Amino acid sequence: MSAALEVRDLSVAYGKIEALQRASMRVAEGAIVSVIGPNGAGKTTLLGALMGLLPSRGSIRYAGEPLEGVETEARVARGMSLVAERRELFAGMTVEDNLLLGAFPRRGRGAPAIAADARAVYARFPRLKERARQLAGTLSGGERQMLALGRALMARPRLLLLDEPSLGLAPRIVRETFRIIADLKKTGVSMLLVEQNARAALQVADYGYVLETGAIVLEGTAAELAGNPRVIETYLGLSAGERVR
Repeated sequence: MSAALEVRDLSVAYGKIEALQRASMRVAEGAIVSVIGPNGAGKTTLLGALMGLLPSRGSIRYAGEPLEGVETEARVARGMSLVAERRELFAGMTVEDNLLLGAFPRRGRGAPAIAADARAVYARFPRLKERARQLAGTLSGGERQMLALGRALMARPRLLLLDEPSLGLAPRIVRETFRIIADLKKTGVSMLLVEQNARAALQVADYGYVLETGAIVLEGTAAELAGNPRVIETYLGLSAGERVR
């Protein structure tokens, strides 16, 4: 299967501290790949480097093309979208205006096409349609996550980078968020999912990596990682005789 993303020996340093150390990974076209690991492992740093937000060393290829020297805006225009850990919504703007800003890279495609995409987002997230005129800053945590996802989809991404989508959400909303992520796979978009909630991440992923102290220490199919004794005991909170379901 062809690759949406190929990363080789990617390193990021903050001064003398190397936060990411020679990380290599691959996201197949149309697949969900999860990166799990503890807080401070370098997961958000990885996504920042992939989007060109942080200087890095190593090789990043997107859709077969190298990204060396490509600015963040150009990466977005090529089809990469990041849903940041803190959602980063415009709190003083309405839900509708936040969505329209997500389509800014496609502004040359015309208002009818963008309006059609907004209708598709509202169909996927009916609650956002109900709150279209509401300020984003007044939404609940789950609604803000829906808006962050919807805004990213307005750019029609080929590769969606998700940073801790379950952060700060109630268990019921976490389940709904991961149901939406699994459903998005049907649209053909490739996803790199960075997540501390290993159980939820491995349930929706095709393949996964374990990142610890800036280095990838394990990789395999989601089923292989879910059955790995180290992953079970360290990240799933189960005994070695149990398995994620």
